[in-house]
Amino acid sequence: ELHLMDDQPSNFYMLGTMGLSSSIGLGLALAQKEKVISIDGDGSVLTNFGTLPTIANNVADNFILLIIDNGSYGSTGDQPTYAGKKTSLTAVAKACGCENVIECTAEETAKVVQEALDGDKMTIIVSKCESGNIKV
Repeated sequence: ELHLMDDQPSNFYMLGTMGLSSSIGLGLALAQKEKVISIDGDGSVLTNFGTLPTIANNVADNFILLIIDNGSYGSTGDQPTYAGKKTSLTAVAKACGCENVIECTAEETAKVVQEALDGDKMTIIVSKCESGNIKV
């Protein structure tokens, strides 16, 4: 979907990797000084659960993790995730030691991401939204 909206040479797509976007993004942020935004779904983060404590213990203040929390595994057919039930990825990220964790609605996401870009602190954003993908 991002490819259709705003493709650019600096975008690195990780379709089908189920949770590795955040790990690769953290590594990229640790290796250089430019801002890095990694976008992962709630299902992907749940699949690679070790990424949150890894992020918490390897702080990169140029790293932003945007978790699109739609309560489903969007890339495999919208099966429900536990984040759509009792598991709060905001609470999990905080429990793992991530210090700057912000939960927002889909409508607030652009503002929250811009604030993170304007800041100088590693930020985990959990954007709560409805399930569903556009037809590609």
